[in-house]
Amino acid sequence: MTQTTVPVIFDLDGTLVDPAGGITGGIALALQEMGLPVPDLTVLNAMVGPKLSDSLRHMAQVPVDLVDEAIERYRRHYKDTGIAQSALYPGIHELLEFFAESGRPVAVATQKPQAIARLVLEHHSIADFFVSIRGASDDESIAANTAPGKIEIVGAALADLHSQPAVMVGDRHQDVAGAMANGLDCIGVSWGFAVDGELKEAGAVAVVDDTTALRTKIEELDAVRAAALSEVQNDGSL
Repeated sequence: MTQTTVPVIFDLDGTLVDPAGGITGGIALALQEMGLPVPDLTVLNAMVGPKLSDSLRHMAQVPVDLVDEAIERYRRHYKDTGIAQSALYPGIHELLEFFAESGRPVAVATQKPQAIARLVLEHHSIADFFVSIRGASDDESIAANTAPGKIEIVGAALADLHSQPAVMVGDRHQDVAGAMANGLDCIGVSWGFAVDGELKEAGAVAVVDDTTALRTKIEELDAVRAAALSEVQNDGSL
């Protein structure tokens, strides 16, 4: 059977990196400084993943004219202390090392601003593993509301991989939607910020509980695609 090595596109927060309160704490501090109500932890956790300006408006109920200030204050806290609070999830570094050694290309597609995403990956000494690091616009202001969303960000990462068949790995329904819109399967990870049932309901092909299971599922998808390719070749269609 022909072997394939399908590239993997990873989400960042909640998938590769545990923000460990760096995101939620930064948002809470920004709102406190502005004298605005701070949502409970459930809502703050739900704000990890989606576009920040949208989350502030629709989940934290921040008035439109104060969103830009809230983002600016949050970014300052995140750069000063939030990145240092974060940690790689167990097994992530080893998984990326294995993929590098086996020649599997990997990329990042995140709604975190691209420059900050790179800073996070560099902080954890994993940036060099990735062929592509794609994120949102570095300007998250309301005026920049035409910035690309998850679908476009995943598409940009896929293009960097020369539009090969790939698989997405993420922890929120936005990751699944971004993958499906680009014709990709998405494997959900249970260690992130999704509520129970969110990933399956969104259409994830599987939800895994650790990086060993993640590697196994990716290799299963490799085998399925290799078998399909072999059948096509045996039929003389290529």
